[in-house]
Amino acid sequence: MTLPRTMKAVRFHEHGGAEVLRYEDAPVPGIGPNDALIKVRACALNHLDIWTRIGARGWEIPLPHILGSDVSGEVVAIGSEARHLGEGLECVVHPGVPGGPGLDRLRGDDNIAADYSVLGVFCDGGYAEYVKVKADCVIPKPGNLSWEEAAAFPLTFLTAWHMLGRRRADAQAGETVLVIGGNSGVGSAAIQIARARGCRVIATIGSAQKAELAQQLGAEATIDHYKHAGGIHKQVYEQTAGQGVDVIIEHVGPAVFGQCLKALKRGGRLVTCGATTGARTELDVQLLFAKHLTVYGSFMGSMSESLEVLPLLEQGVIKPVVDSVMPLSEAAEAQRRIEKSEHFGKIVLRPAS
Repeated sequence: MTLPRTMKAVRFHEHGGAEVLRYEDAPVPGIGPNDALIKVRACALNHLDIWTRIGARGWEIPLPHILGSDVSGEVVAIGSEARHLGEGLECVVHPGVPGGPGLDRLRGDDNIAADYSVLGVFCDGGYAEYVKVKADCVIPKPGNLSWEEAAAFPLTFLTAWHMLGRRRADAQAGETVLVIGGNSGVGSAAIQIARARGCRVIATIGSAQKAELAQQLGAEATIDHYKHAGGIHKQVYEQTAGQGVDVIIEHVGPAVFGQCLKALKRGGRLVTCGATTGARTELDVQLLFAKHLTVYGSFMGSMSESLEVLPLLEQGVIKPVVDSVMPLSEAAEAQRRIEKSEHFGKIVLRPAS
């Protein structure tokens, strides 16, 4: 296949607001022996894209930079060592970028290795017509998913699966799980995965319309986190006859962290994977030890976990939630919608060709 030398992509040349994103021509990436080149059919947005764009935590991002961790598309070129792949394969991309050999990777815990990264953070991602990925990260696309649905599942479903699974909360059938921000990509995935594990789910939501959508995904009850700001734990006790919840899936940070600890029953587990309201919070240590609580940090998941979640997608037990589909050229507006929390599920970008 003859490939073009240039492609359309959305890049930023400096950190800042959504206005720094430019829809422009960029070189089609070359590939190495262990890489594959993917023609992007769809790329879903994540809050991680915004952190990368603004330069959070002082990350040294190579500029100009192409964002995008969640990609579906077709394999159009393969490296000399990527013999297990074939051109034309419809695929999704595992968003974790594995590092070199090491004990963590050998154990299947590549996401806790020091050199683990994420597509679209320290390397160019999928806000483009083509993206270079590690050949080992290419997964055949489930046939029952559209391009948009396929792009909407890798990062958030992997993250939620890891948080609720045996490596972190290990949520069990019959337990009650509180999902903070059920309208988000991770939240909408966590609701479905918790239900699939036989758990009762309560979700915090920002509007009546979003509450209805969360209930359709499997949330038995919802809490308006705007109406009850500062009192989410009190609402949890009302929903659980004063018992509290067994597990909390949290990605907001200081705005809710203290309330979450209060909402846990004795022996409860909180898993956090984000900090959209800030990076620092106070911790009531007495509450932590007196109630035998466990707090887990969680980041992404391993390649093996991406493969674990696939059968549930293929069987229709869980399904990616697509909020809307927008042209790649409107990436800046798509990010603004996320910053305003106007979405439910995933916003997906489609290249023009």
